[in-house]
Amino acid sequence: MKREKIREARIRFGYSQKDLAGRIGVTRQTINLIEAGKYNPSLRICKGISKELNATLDELFGE
Repeated sequence: MKREKIREARIRFGYSQKDLAGRIGVTRQTINLIEAGKYNPSLRICKGISKELNATLDELFGE
């Protein structure tokens, strides 16, 4: 599932939810909701997450 991919990649980079959120300009709660599968992020947020986690959009958000 995509939420697991994001969480695993974030942890591999040693980022907390707050760290990742600060790097892409969103709140920690936004990252929490994305990882919980309760929020569908905008393309801007998806691109920011992908850039910070050095992954493609498909790797993190693809089915």
